[in-house]
Amino acid sequence: MNGGLISIQEAVTSLKPSERKAAEYIINFPEEVINLSIQKLSQRAEVSEATIIRLARTLNYKGFQELKLRIAGDLATKSSSFNQSYQEISIDGSVDSFISNVSNNNIQSIHDTISVLSKEEVEKAINALQEARKVALYGIGASGLIARDFKQKLSRINRWCEAAVDYDTQGTISANLGESDVVFGISYSGQTIDIIQSLKVAKDNGAKVITLTKYGLNPVSELADIKLYTSSLEKSIRSGAMSSRISQLNVIDILYVGMTSRNYEESVAALERTRKAVDVKKHV
Repeated sequence: MNGGLISIQEAVTSLKPSERKAAEYIINFPEEVINLSIQKLSQRAEVSEATIIRLARTLNYKGFQELKLRIAGDLATKSSSFNQSYQEISIDGSVDSFISNVSNNNIQSIHDTISVLSKEEVEKAINALQEARKVALYGIGASGLIARDFKQKLSRINRWCEAAVDYDTQGTISANLGESDVVFGISYSGQTIDIIQSLKVAKDNGAKVITLTKYGLNPVSELADIKLYTSSLEKSIRSGAMSSRISQLNVIDILYVGMTSRNYEESVAALERTRKAVDVKKHV
């Protein structure tokens, strides 16, 4: 079990003041925290025991003991040979540094995302997408590229879906969704106004809502029936726009493979049909 430190670092800016105080103490002294009782930690962090319990629950853990176990797992992983830190991308660096730093950040982002991605929520998302009459995929800007990528994948296995990358289109689609449909909102920040509004319309009409955002409390995920998270803890927003995209695509691929495996023979047949349809034009 791991992911405790990563989940705290991702969520810390969205926490309530007292919970943030406890979180910051844990981030600064993780080796100490794993050996403390909840009473001792509350004294040293100068917060109540109830605050620490709320913090663990905010992070989607059962309690303080699970949080400690996950922090201990993070500390054990740090001692391995894997590079556990993001690298700043310098515009005046060498080609070697570009290759190394960008690749390391992408690998790290996927690694951290695995730590905060709930297996139970992934399972729910696969089932919901598999059973949906219609799937609406929403994203703005870079997240719109993720939505389009997922649409291409789902179309290949004969799933009715539509990707919308502007609010007017999203709102129109949402107005016609119902209880047998799924809407999938993608927003790394979790703050995108267009996504929030379009998800509200879909939810009001009874559609099931799945979201993919960065870890922590945010307005987009608060609307969701199923919450999926990614992690990307770079030192600057410049690199964040790159590796966050990679971690989002990784989650999309996980869902796609999960859906394909549930209906393998029909999915393979659909993939073969679409491959042949595309190949026809290549040989004209």
